[in-house]
Amino acid sequence: MSHLTILRTYAQSPSPSTALPPSILFAHSPSSLTIFDAYPKATFHFLILPRIVSPLTASDLASLKALLNRDKATAKDIIVGLREDALVLKASIEEEMVKRFGYKWDIWIGFHAVPSMEHLHLHVISSDLVSPSLKNKKHYNSFHPKLGFFLHLDDVLSWFDTDPSFYTRMSKLEKSEYEPLLKEDLCCYRCNESMKNMPTLKSHLQEEWDNETKSAKTKLEKAKLVQNKRKRNADENPTNVQAKTNEPSGSVTDKSELEEPFKKRIERDDDS
Repeated sequence: MSHLTILRTYAQSPSPSTALPPSILFAHSPSSLTIFDAYPKATFHFLILPRIVSPLTASDLASLKALLNRDKATAKDIIVGLREDALVLKASIEEEMVKRFGYKWDIWIGFHAVPSMEHLHLHVISSDLVSPSLKNKKHYNSFHPKLGFFLHLDDVLSWFDTDPSFYTRMSKLEKSEYEPLLKEDLCCYRCNESMKNMPTLKSHLQEEWDNETKSAKTKLEKAKLVQNKRKRNADENPTNVQAKTNEPSGSVTDKSELEEPFKKRIERDDDS
């Protein structure tokens, strides 16, 4: 089985749950598959593939370019469907983020302008970009959120509502326009600092993510202290609390709004 066509093979499977092991398949529906990226470029990295179901053909779904140059309404329906699946997946990832790390951070959803593998696939990837599989400039620049090679899903969907000439131009996805972006100089997407090589960039990205985690943990701990203080005050002054409950609605803070941010504590995963 060719590495370049393996996604197409997955998408053609009539019974993904039996054909694909749990190490590959995360979820599936009648119209799509969600799989773990075999070489994740971040802590969380998944691919969502449209399944090849009649009347769609393998050539219709060979790539984003192929799809956009077929029937426009059909193309939009498929991409909207992928978006719905991506949002469900995003919620699951965020839940796992909180469970493992104690907080959630950005998740990007989009396509590569020029894919490296056959069959349309939507990337759902966490913004840390911390992974042993992120090895070279091409890997990094292909996911840089501002460079242009990574096409954010909502941007692609916006093309359908623009002038037809703009849609036609964007849907061409010319290699000559996008492939040079992969050779751009390395630059941190967070702070725009230039990096001389990949080891330097990877170390910097790890440091940036560590700082983000530390900051999030500090905010949660401060919020927890405030919550505990309010609870102590309530326990010590029950009369005042009772009086406040009798105030007109609108002057009382919803209890759920106070408790929600403090339901989980940070448990940093030592293996990450």
